[in-house]
Amino acid sequence: MSSFEVIGGNKLRGDIIPQGAKNEALQIISAVLLTSEEVLINNIPDILDVNLLIELLRDLGVKVNRIDRHACAFKADDVNVDYLSSEAFRKKGSKLRGSVMLAGPMLARFKKAFIPKPGGDKIGRRGVDTHIIGFQKLGADFRYNPETFCLEFTTQGLQGTYMMLDEPSVTGTANVLMAAVLAKGKTEIYNAACEPYLQQLSKMLNRMGAKISGIGSNLLIVEGVESLSGTEHSMLPDMIEIGSFIGLAAMTQSELTIKNAGIEHLGIIPDKFKKLGIQMEFRGDDIYIPEQSHYEISTYMDGGILTIYDNPWPGFTPDLISIVLVTAIQAKGSVLIHQKMFESRLFFTDKLIDMGAQIILCDPHRATVIGLDRKFQLRGITMSSPDIRAGQALLIAALSAEGKSTIQNIEQIDRGYQNIDKRLNALGAQIKRVD
Repeated sequence: MSSFEVIGGNKLRGDIIPQGAKNEALQIISAVLLTSEEVLINNIPDILDVNLLIELLRDLGVKVNRIDRHACAFKADDVNVDYLSSEAFRKKGSKLRGSVMLAGPMLARFKKAFIPKPGGDKIGRRGVDTHIIGFQKLGADFRYNPETFCLEFTTQGLQGTYMMLDEPSVTGTANVLMAAVLAKGKTEIYNAACEPYLQQLSKMLNRMGAKISGIGSNLLIVEGVESLSGTEHSMLPDMIEIGSFIGLAAMTQSELTIKNAGIEHLGIIPDKFKKLGIQMEFRGDDIYIPEQSHYEISTYMDGGILTIYDNPWPGFTPDLISIVLVTAIQAKGSVLIHQKMFESRLFFTDKLIDMGAQIILCDPHRATVIGLDRKFQLRGITMSSPDIRAGQALLIAALSAEGKSTIQNIEQIDRGYQNIDKRLNALGAQIKRVD
C-alpha cells in the first residue's frame, strides 16, 4: 500500500492540462466490443481503473494497440466469449465497477453477458437494478448465480421496446443504450441520463452507424441496426479534475490556468464554485484562477445559508461534492452540503475535523461547513483515502495545511487521477510518493 507525504502551505503557480474524462472512458472503451472493425480512441486517462478495463478487453481477445499512454486502437474481431464465465474474469472484473459496462455490448453482439460482483468506491449502495431491468425489457433472460456471485444474461435476440428507467443512472443509461443499438426495431429510453459522457457515447455510436436521436435530452430514441463499423473518438477533458483544480487553487491561494478545459461541457460547475466566492476568468477555452487571499460564500436573497446539492445533469455532479466541501473550509461564511445520492460519501469529514476544519456532519447525507476565512490554518495529520473523490479532497486539504500530512491508501486516488503528484509538484507542490 502506497502513501503520499505532503508538505502543505505552498502556493502553486502555472498551467495544468486536465486528463481525459474517466467516466467517459469507461463507457467509450467498452463500446469497442460492438464492432469487429478498428476503433481508435484518443485522450485516454492513464489511470488504474481505465488501464484495468483495457486489460480486461485484452483478456477477452480484443486486439489492443497501445499507441501511447493516451491513445489506443482496439479491434474486437476475435472475442473469446467463454472468458466471461471464467474465474479469472470474475476476479479481475470484481476489482473494477466499470466492468459492468461490458455487459451491454456483449449482450447486443454476442447474446451473452456476465456481471461480476461490482467493485469500486465504498460510498454507499450502488445497485445495478437499472441495468438488469433495462436488459430484461429488451428481451434478455437474467439469473443470479450464487456460486459465482455473478449476474448472468442471455438472449435469442434483443427486441426494441419502450422503457422508463427507474432512475437516470449514467452507467445504466449507457449500458442499455449500447445494448439497444443492435436490437431489432425501435427502443425508447425515457428518464435517461443526459450527461456529456452520454452525449459523447451517443455521438460516437452514431459515427459507427447507430441511429440515436434525442441526444442531450432525457428521451433517447434508438433505431436498431444490423452492425456497426469502426471510428475514431477523443475524450472530453475530465470535468471532475477541472473542478478539483479550481478548489485546489482557492484553498492554497494559488494562481493557476487550466488549459483546454472544454468550458462548453462544464455546465453549472464553474457557477457553483463562483458561489463560494472563487474568482475565475474564461480565456478562450482556458480557465484562469487568480491568487485569492479571501473568498466569501454567497447567501440567498433572503439571507438564508447557501445549500449546494447534487442532482442529475444538468444539475451539479455528485463527484464534486467532496471537493466543494473541502474548498469551503477556508471561505468566509457557511454552506450546507447535501449529498443526496450516496449515504457514505461524507464520512471522510472526520479527517477534516481532525485537521481543524469547522464542519458539522448533520446526518449521512448533509454537512454544514463553517468557513475559517484563513483565521486558522489546517494542521497536517495522518489519514487514509476512502474513495477516489474524498482522496482528492484530502489531498487538497493537506496541500493547504500547515506541516506534514500523510495520506494512506492512495491507490484510491490513482484510480481517478493520473500522476497527480508529479503534475502538482511541477507547479510547486511538495508531494512525495512512498511505497
